[in-house]
Amino acid sequence: MRPPVLAYIALGGNLGDAKATLRSALAQVAGLAQTRLAACSSFYSSAPVDATGPDYVNAVMAVDTRLNAVELLSGLQQIEALAGRERPYLNAPRTLDLDLLLYGHASMESAHLVVPHPRMWERAFVLFPLAEIAPDQVSAAQLAAVRGQSITRLPAD
Repeated sequence: MRPPVLAYIALGGNLGDAKATLRSALAQVAGLAQTRLAACSSFYSSAPVDATGPDYVNAVMAVDTRLNAVELLSGLQQIEALAGRERPYLNAPRTLDLDLLLYGHASMESAHLVVPHPRMWERAFVLFPLAEIAPDQVSAAQLAAVRGQSITRLPAD
C-alpha cells in the first residue's frame, strides 16, 4: 500500500446555491476511497476571472489520499458531473469546479493533468484560501501579486 500524499484541491461554483454545492463537494471528496479530509479553508466570494457570470464562491481543501493523481482527478471529475457541471464553452459559469492544485511535491504534465495547476499562482481565489490552510505553500510575494483581484472572505454560516 502506498503512503498517503497531501493534495490540495480548489473548489468553486457560481450557479445555483454555490455554498451548498461546495459543502456537498467537500463531503464527497472526503468520501473518495483512500482519501481523508485534512483541512478546508473558509469560503470566499470572488469576481469571475477571464469569464462572465455571477460572483463565485471558492475554497481550498487539503486531503490525505492514497489515490494516485490521475485517480484523484477522475474522482473529482465524477463529483463535478454529479453536481451538474457542464462545459459548453471555455470558462463558462458552473455549478462546481474542482481543480487539483498540488499533489504532494509531484510535478507532472499530461494531456489531462498538469500539477502544480498551471494558473494557480495568478489567482487570488486560489492563493488566499490556500494560504489560510497551508501558509507554507504561498509566499507573501505571490499574495501581493494578486492583491488587486476582487476577493472577500465570507462569514461562517
